[in-house]
Amino acid sequence: MNKSKNVDLTSGPILKNLAELALPIMISSMLGTAYNITDMAWIGLLGAKAVAGVGVGGMYVWLSQGIAALPRMGGQVNVAQSCGRKNYEQARSYAACSLQITVLFGLLFAAVCILFIRPLLGFFHLTDAETYSAARSYTLITCGLILFPFLNLTLTGLSTAQGDSRTPLLANFVGLAGNMLLDPLLILGIGPFPRLEVTGAAIATVSSQILVFLILVLRIRCSRLESNILQHLHLLSRFSKEYYEPIFRIGFPTAIQSSIYCMISMILTRMVSSYGAAAIAVQRVGGQIESVSWNTADGFASALNAFVAQNYGARKKDRIRKGYSLSFRILVIWGLLVTSAFVFLPGPIAGLFFHEKEALAIAVNYLIIIGFSETFMSVELMTIGALSGLGRTRLCSLISVILTGARIPLAMLLTWAGMGLNGIWWALTVSSVVKGIIFTLTFHHISRRLPENT
Repeated sequence: MNKSKNVDLTSGPILKNLAELALPIMISSMLGTAYNITDMAWIGLLGAKAVAGVGVGGMYVWLSQGIAALPRMGGQVNVAQSCGRKNYEQARSYAACSLQITVLFGLLFAAVCILFIRPLLGFFHLTDAETYSAARSYTLITCGLILFPFLNLTLTGLSTAQGDSRTPLLANFVGLAGNMLLDPLLILGIGPFPRLEVTGAAIATVSSQILVFLILVLRIRCSRLESNILQHLHLLSRFSKEYYEPIFRIGFPTAIQSSIYCMISMILTRMVSSYGAAAIAVQRVGGQIESVSWNTADGFASALNAFVAQNYGARKKDRIRKGYSLSFRILVIWGLLVTSAFVFLPGPIAGLFFHEKEALAIAVNYLIIIGFSETFMSVELMTIGALSGLGRTRLCSLISVILTGARIPLAMLLTWAGMGLNGIWWALTVSSVVKGIIFTLTFHHISRRLPENT
C-alpha cells in the first residue's frame, strides 16, 4: 500500500493548499459547534436553572482550555516551523515535549477543581440551590476528567502542524455521533437508562471526549502518512531545555491571553447573574450559538497558523501575505452570513433553546446586538492564527488582553447609563469590532517587515 502525503504548505497553489487543510478543520469546528448546541438543546428542556448551572460549570472548562493552549500552540507552531525546514526529527521532539506538558497540566487542573470546588463555584454567588447543584455536578465530572480534552486539543494542533487535518475531523465526527446518542439517553433517561439530567450531560460529554482521544491515537498509530512525526514518539524521555523553552515562549502568551479572556468573561458573568438565572442561561447558550462563527473562524485560524508557520520556516514572504489575503476574504463572507442570520432571524434561533418568555426575550436582544460583531470577531481570530504562526504570540496576547479587559469598565458604564443587561452585550460587540480592526492593521504592518523570499 502506498503511503499518502501530508499537505505541503510551502509550495503549490495557495488556495488549494489552504482548502485541503482548512476544510477538514472547518468541518471539524462545525462539528464542535453542533456538539455544544446539541448539549444545550437537550439541557434546555430541563429549564433555565439547569442551563445556568451548566453555564457556570462550563466557565471552568473554558478556563482549562486557556491552560491547554500553552502546549498546543507552543507545540503546533514549533512543529510546523520545523516541518517547513524539513527537520522532522526536531519536529518529533517538539511534539513529544508538548504532549508531556499537556499531561502534567491536565492532571494538575483536575486536582485543583476537585479539591477547591466550593470556592470556585462560590465566586458566582449562586443563590438558587438547583442552579448550584447543577454547576457542582457538571464541574466535578467535566473538569475532573479534563485530561482527555487537553490531549485532544494538543494532538489536533500537532496533526494540523504537519498538514494532516483529516484525522481530527474523523475523530470529532465519531465523538459528535457518540454525544448525540448519549445526550438524550442520559439526560432524559430513555429506555433502561436512568434520568441523570445535568449529570447525564456531563457524562455524555466526557465519554465522547474519551472516544475522540481513542480514535486520534488509533489513527495516528495506523497512519501511512510520510514523515508522520506523531509516530514513534519517546513520551517518557527527558529532552533538553532547548525544546521546552520554545514551547513555553510561544505558548505561554497564548495561554495567558486565553485564561485572562476567560476570567474577564467570568467577571462579566457575575455581572450578568444580578439579572437572574435566565440572563446567565442566555449568556451561556448565546455563546454556544455564536460558536457557529467563532468555532469556524478558529478552525480556519488553525489552518492559517500552520500555513504561515511552515512558510515562515521556509522564508516565503509572498505566500504568507497571499494566504492571509485569501483567508481574509473567505472569513469576511462567512461573518456577514452569520451576522445576517443573528440580526434578521433572532426569534426562530432563540426559540430552539428557550421555551420561557423571559429567557426568550433576553436571547433575542443578545443575538441582535452580538450579531453586529461577528465579521470582526472572525477576522480577529483568523489574524491571531496568522500572527501566532509568525511567533508573535506575545503581541497577540497584549492586544487581546487590553481590549478584552476594556469590556468590564465599558459594561459598567453602559449599564450605569441605563442600558441594563443590553449594556453588557454592547460592551462585547464594541470590543470585538475594535479588536478586528486593530489586529488586521497589525498583521499588515508586520508582514511588510518580514525577511524577503529565499
